[in-house]
Amino acid sequence: MRAKLASVSGSNTDFIPLDATLIHADGSFSGYASLFNVADMGNDIIAPGVFAASLAKRGPRGIKLLYQHRASEPIGVWTTLREDARGLYAEGVLTTANTRARDILALLKSGAIDGLSIGFRASRGSRSSKSAPRILTEVDLWEISIVTFPMLPGARVTSVKTAPRAQIPLTTPARRLAALTSAIRSNT
Repeated sequence: MRAKLASVSGSNTDFIPLDATLIHADGSFSGYASLFNVADMGNDIIAPGVFAASLAKRGPRGIKLLYQHRASEPIGVWTTLREDARGLYAEGVLTTANTRARDILALLKSGAIDGLSIGFRASRGSRSSKSAPRILTEVDLWEISIVTFPMLPGARVTSVKTAPRAQIPLTTPARRLAALTSAIRSNT
């Protein structure tokens, strides 16, 4: 199913909502953190090649995976970050030993959140006029966050994998409830 969102320029932007049938086995996910040549809601356009210097300097593990751009909430690691013809493709793994990461995984799985958003400092860019979009040609990429509302509506998680039930730690409320229910049933 494809959906349409209006962009700031008034044209339509396609995005593919997260398909819950793509849930597999290990807590990893993928999607596009940014799209090339598409105006975001701040009237910025990311040009192809804009991330090359940051990716060469830091690599995927040097770019932080955060929740809602909060530096105090790292939730996993990026395993793959690369530019392709569409934009900045990203693959990451949520650290499911972290309570917040488990919560986010559940939200991704349900489709409640699916946005990706980049945190950066603009190194090079230009505008042809005050009202024209800013064309960014180089940025210093610091982090990519899973967010509720991405600045670029088409920047989305497109695939999520979850841990098999047997690997979910007993410390989760669902596992504690299942263990308690099992114990009560075995005593009756």
